[in-house]
Amino acid sequence: MNAAAPPTIGIVDYGMGNLRSVEKALEKVGARATITRDHDALRGADGLVLPGVGAFPKAMERLRELELDALLGDRLASGTPVLGICLGMQLLFEASSENEGAWGLGFLAGRVDRLAAPGLKIPHIGWNSVRWTRRSELLDGLPDQSSFYFVHSYAPVVPADDDVLGTSEYGRRFVCAVERPPLYGFQFHPEKSSSGGLRLLGNFAGICAAVRAPA
Repeated sequence: MNAAAPPTIGIVDYGMGNLRSVEKALEKVGARATITRDHDALRGADGLVLPGVGAFPKAMERLRELELDALLGDRLASGTPVLGICLGMQLLFEASSENEGAWGLGFLAGRVDRLAAPGLKIPHIGWNSVRWTRRSELLDGLPDQSSFYFVHSYAPVVPADDDVLGTSEYGRRFVCAVERPPLYGFQFHPEKSSSGGLRLLGNFAGICAAVRAPA
């Protein structure tokens, strides 16, 4: 990241996520990270991160209760970079089949389904290789194939190839990174993925700094 003033990135606190590790990783790459559910603070941030650990239906319930679903939509429509991580990436899609099923934020076309991995343990936990499907400023400094840390049982089925940025394999090929600027998402945990993950977060911070509105 190369910016005179570090960007402020709001980490959306809706009660479901390993927020502190995301905060520490963003601070390590030079961003000012704030964990908050305060609408004014989130509206004033240069970028937003939607983390998440847990069940999709409960997460959507919490986002709606706190009216953070509408806030995320407004900020995205205004051109603010938004990054979903793990469950946070899944929430960007239209719906999930998890538990009794639930509607998502609907920012991207697609549905989240349980991993099809016959003979393999679910959840998928550990390091796995990610192959990028195209180049992006989010991937600056990364090779065409990198390894990242995963913890998940579900993954999105994405009908639009243009939205897919990266794939991995666990029993079958699945989408693990998406991009439709200013919207981005990772199924893996960049904050737990050593130098490669920090590179991704640093690139996201750089994107946030670049689109910052003039003072």
